[in-house]
Amino acid sequence: MNPHYDIETEYASQVPLEHRKRYAQFFTPPAIAEVLARWILGNVHLETVLDPAFGLGILSRTLLSKKRTVAIKGFDIDEKILSEAKQQYANQPIELHLQDYMYNDWENKYDGIICNPPYFKFHDYDNKTVINEIEKRLSCKLNGFTNLYTLFLLKSIHQLKEGGRCAYIVPSEFMNSDYGKLVKSHLIKTKSIRYIVVFDFDENVFDDALTTSCIILCANDNQTDKIQFINISDINQLSVIQDITDKYPKITTTNTTYRLDELDPNIKWKNYYQRQNGQKYKRLVPFSKYAKVMRGIATGSNDYFTFSKTKAEKYGIVEDFLLPCICHCTDVCGQVFSEHDFDTLKNKDKKVFLLNVKDERNERVKHYLEEGVANGIDKKYLTASRNPWYSLERRPPAPIWVSVFNRKGLRFVRNKANVSNLTTFHCIYPSQDIFSNISADLLFAYLQTPTAQEIFNDNAREYGNGLQKFEPNDLNKGMMLDLKSLSETKLHEIDEMSKKYSQTNDTQIIKDIDKILVTEFSNKQ
Repeated sequence: MNPHYDIETEYASQVPLEHRKRYAQFFTPPAIAEVLARWILGNVHLETVLDPAFGLGILSRTLLSKKRTVAIKGFDIDEKILSEAKQQYANQPIELHLQDYMYNDWENKYDGIICNPPYFKFHDYDNKTVINEIEKRLSCKLNGFTNLYTLFLLKSIHQLKEGGRCAYIVPSEFMNSDYGKLVKSHLIKTKSIRYIVVFDFDENVFDDALTTSCIILCANDNQTDKIQFINISDINQLSVIQDITDKYPKITTTNTTYRLDELDPNIKWKNYYQRQNGQKYKRLVPFSKYAKVMRGIATGSNDYFTFSKTKAEKYGIVEDFLLPCICHCTDVCGQVFSEHDFDTLKNKDKKVFLLNVKDERNERVKHYLEEGVANGIDKKYLTASRNPWYSLERRPPAPIWVSVFNRKGLRFVRNKANVSNLTTFHCIYPSQDIFSNISADLLFAYLQTPTAQEIFNDNAREYGNGLQKFEPNDLNKGMMLDLKSLSETKLHEIDEMSKKYSQTNDTQIIKDIDKILVTEFSNKQ
């Protein structure tokens, strides 16, 4: 059988997208399958192979096209796709099981394991039960937000025979996320990682999956204590990967080659494979010295808790019981959000209020709460954990907002209207510490500079098609120039410029501030 006979495209044209998304069915491109198979075939004793997320079997097809004598076992939980696969491989040495890999086959070990695991986030599956299973079996500790694909990887490494090899294609998110710390710690402990190939493509590796991917190649041997990170920016460079891995166990010493004991699971691993922008500057400090970043208000049911003027009139709820709030990122167009901007949104009948129950005895409010209970709003994930269920998170309006996602750089907004915000923005609260306190206008002007944004990019979480995401701690732990280290004269100069910028929104002022910062903080002598 031609390994690249396009069963997957035919299947995708016939099976609804909703079904494929339910089972996280994102098929491996043939060029990637070739790289994974080549690594597995590097084990000269290869006889048994496991494919824990079989799908339509492109990985196994690729292996069999090069070595027909291997015995393959595959698992999948989708009866539909497995039925199709059984028809395709009726005469092949493939044993297929309609079972959840995470709870089965623990007692068996393999010469090779090859996998494109399902990309489910922690809230898309029974993460508590699966994590308990992994922790018990592997004697490790994991974060409750751990994504399923990393659990597949940990189990597969455990199932490698001595000398066995494992090849995975996964999102690279875990290397630079909080939940990934414990995953990375266990990977280091197993001493099995040999190569991590990071894709920096302009387009997604998986056409309909919004993620940046990486290949992880592991070996259960003692032939080296090194790991090499490899960056590729074009799918045509995959042949270079094969040239590198074919030389194993020799791992070439490069500026992205490390001993396993040199890896720190507590930092973003992009430090190991990507030049950090902050290295260009001196006197850097954590952003948390100057401000605290928190997520916006999470309601648990935006449709229920948010109000426009018309909706408030319909239910007879007066503004005494409504909190002014920005509910959608797209409602904020400029870099400074004023009271006039808020009034404009309000008069356009945008949703710019949150239900704020000060007195549940108010008849109109009481009626609306009863309607919420009748519709099960009080039983939703967040509301069920609050007492009372309709209470708002206590979060004062933030002087500065920052976008959660971006493609063209972080977007900061000066909140002059002093209104609250939902999770569409993160909140930035300047420090009140007398040793680090700088004005909100000065901090805002600094954040607008290309230098500030360049340094923050070191802590971004990167997804496909240039999309970046920042969680609050990505910013809190990100670095910034230590503005207080400037002379009083220079700091006063920038302060005056920032006040003018706050009033005029003149972008030339930001350029002028940035020139001063580069001159004062650049590492270039």
